[in-house]
Order: sequence, then structure tokens, then C-alpha cells
Amino acid sequence: MPGSDKPILQMLGPGLITGTSDDDPSGIGTYSQAGAQFGFGMLWVILFTYPLMCAIQEISARIGRTSGRGLAANMRRFFPRWFAFPVVALLLTANILNLGADLGAMAVAAKLLIGGPALLYVVGFAIVSFLGAAFFRYKQYSDVLKWLSMILLAYLVVPFLVKVSWAEAIRHTVVPEIHYEGGFIALLVGIFGTTISPYLFFWQASGEAEESRIDPESSPLRTSPEQAPAELNRIRIDTLIGMGVSNVVAWFIILSAAVTLFSTGHHDIQSASDAASALRPLGGQLATLLFSVGIIGTGLLAVPVLAGSAAYALGEELKARVGIDFSPKRAPIFYTVMGVATALGVALNFSPINPIKALVWSAVLNGIVAVPVMVAMMLMVRDERIMGPLKERGPVLYGFGWLATGVMGLAVVAMFLTLGK
Repeated sequence: MPGSDKPILQMLGPGLITGTSDDDPSGIGTYSQAGAQFGFGMLWVILFTYPLMCAIQEISARIGRTSGRGLAANMRRFFPRWFAFPVVALLLTANILNLGADLGAMAVAAKLLIGGPALLYVVGFAIVSFLGAAFFRYKQYSDVLKWLSMILLAYLVVPFLVKVSWAEAIRHTVVPEIHYEGGFIALLVGIFGTTISPYLFFWQASGEAEESRIDPESSPLRTSPEQAPAELNRIRIDTLIGMGVSNVVAWFIILSAAVTLFSTGHHDIQSASDAASALRPLGGQLATLLFSVGIIGTGLLAVPVLAGSAAYALGEELKARVGIDFSPKRAPIFYTVMGVATALGVALNFSPINPIKALVWSAVLNGIVAVPVMVAMMLMVRDERIMGPLKERGPVLYGFGWLATGVMGLAVVAMFLTLGK
């Protein structure tokens, strides 16, 4: 039976890739800013977001694996067009802005390491990311992304290069500390936004749907419920580990910035590349090297996920064939969307648009998209038309899913209240 009797490493797939792609250069910049501005004071947020992130990502995975379709395909079939199409359009716009910022951060990190023109690196990274998706079969591509996720381990090394008060770090992790000021609230919202993000929902659901399609022993669970126990167990393990890796790395990035930048008065960090540059006189050349390599590696992981989630969403909305396992010839719309989204991300780096402002607008758009998509997911996971006999009945997962939706709704309200302050 698919999913049963597999070693843990073989059970990791869409959940691990989704979780690790969440620590993209934009996210690294947000976490670094949190540590630089508030020291250990935001470590507790990572522990708080973990169960919420796990719940909503597992729900998206269950929808994809059970129905055999991604989120956009299900929304198109069971929700009004006036709801589904604007959501996809906003997701596409937010992903392009995020793509541009990530490519720019990767290029600056490469320039920091080896010199040369940053814009040339922007183009190079974009080409590598697109060609990897276009010319690898899904299984090969998935394996590449899974191994690439190991680059995140670099961030676990940085704090050990300097002195850390581990007792203080643990205390701030388990005891929340809240400052009722605009800067703290804005960063708090930023962490929620970069941790619980719509493109992750679409990618994991579509990844599960694609894996069930290409595996000859698998089929959508609503038509093969006998596969459900093993597959739902695999999804849970994959999601718990994937989101766990994501949040542990985020915790270490905040910790790294706190013990190096915050402790020495370097509070003005605007991006991941700023953090890498500032680490050189504080944590040494090795810290800068590890941080920079991490930015490039996570970017190579996140860029195709950002472009791919947009392609899955728009392709499904247009009833086109979607999937990385298809060749560009067999899925022209899917790869056209991926290519255009990546190209527009490149173009942003040649424009006068400030990358930090692009990230702000990306966060705003992600916030606008996240809440209605999460509400739709919570309705879909209990809809027999989508889930068949496997509609979600468990109070724990369902309760945490709605809690994540409510927290994200509050975060969006706070984002608009603090925008421009």
C-alpha cells in the first residue's frame, strides 16, 4: 500500500519542500530583522506558529491527496468564479513581487561571496531555476529540492560561532514577550505573513495531487479510501517534519541576529543580504559565508516553488494541464506561467522599484489572499463533494486549522493598522 512501511526519508516530499521553501531569502530577512531589533524577544513567535502552520499545511495536503486536484482546481469547481479568479490573480502578483525580491537577495549574496555584477546573477539564478523545473521529471526534481533543503543546516551552525546565553534563549522561547509598539507589531505580523503564506498552501496541495497522479500504485483517496490510513499518516509525518525544519531554522536565524547584531547595536537590518554583510565583523568570515550560502541555497529552493505555485494555481483555474512531470510541450500554459512569472521577477530587479517596498506589497497581497483561501480550505476539507468519505472530522486538526485562520485574520487587520507607520 502506498505510504506504508516506508523509511522516514522516503516519506518526506511535498511537506519538506514546502516547509523549507518557506525560509526563503525574504523570510530570512524578516527573521534577521526580528533578531536585530528585538533580540531574543521574538523567539516565542516561532514556537507559537508551529502547530498553526502544521495544521493548515496538513489540511491543504489532505485536500490535494484526497481529491487528486490542487486548491485552485477545487475552488474553481465548487466556489463562484468571482471568488476564485481574484484570489489566483492576487496570488500571482504577490508571488512575482516575492520572486523579484528573492532573486535580488540571492544575487547580492553571490556578489558578497565572489564579486561580480549582481544583475548578472539575477538572470543566471532565474534561468537555472526555470530550466530545472522544465527539464527534470517530477520525481527527479523533487529529489533535487529535498537535497537542496539541507543547505538550511548552515543556519544551525552560525550561533555556535559566538557566545550564546542558551538559558535566556530558551526562556524567551517559552515565555511570550509582547511590546505594544508599532515596530514590534509590524514585525510580528511580518513573521506570521512569511510563515503562513498562501503560495505554500497551493504548492503542497498540488504537489500531493501530482504525486498521486504519477505513482502507478496511487489514486485519489476519495476513490481509493483503503489507501487513506497509510497516506494520511505519511502526510502528517511529512508535514510535521517539513514545518519543524522550517521553524527550527527560523528560530536559529532570529537567534543568530540577536547574539550578533542586536547585542552590538546593529538594529537597522532591512534584508537577508544586509544581515550577511553585518555578520562579517561580528561572527567572522565563516558566519558570513554560511549565511550567504544559505541565502543562495534557499533561494534556489524557493524561486521554483513561488513560480510553480503560481503556475499550478493559474493553470488549474484555466482548466489547463499542470504538473512538473509533464514536458513543456505537453503543459505549455503551466510552463508559460512559470516562465513569465520568473521573467517578471527578474525585470523587477532592473526597474527602479525598491525591493523592500516590493516585499511590503507582497506581504499585503499575501495577507489579502491568505484569509479567504484558509476559510475556503476549512470549508473544502469538510465538503463530501471534494473529500468523499474522508471529510475531516477530527476536532484537533480542524480546531487548529480554524485557529490558524483566525490568527491570520487578526494579523492582516494589524498589518493594515500598522501599514505606513
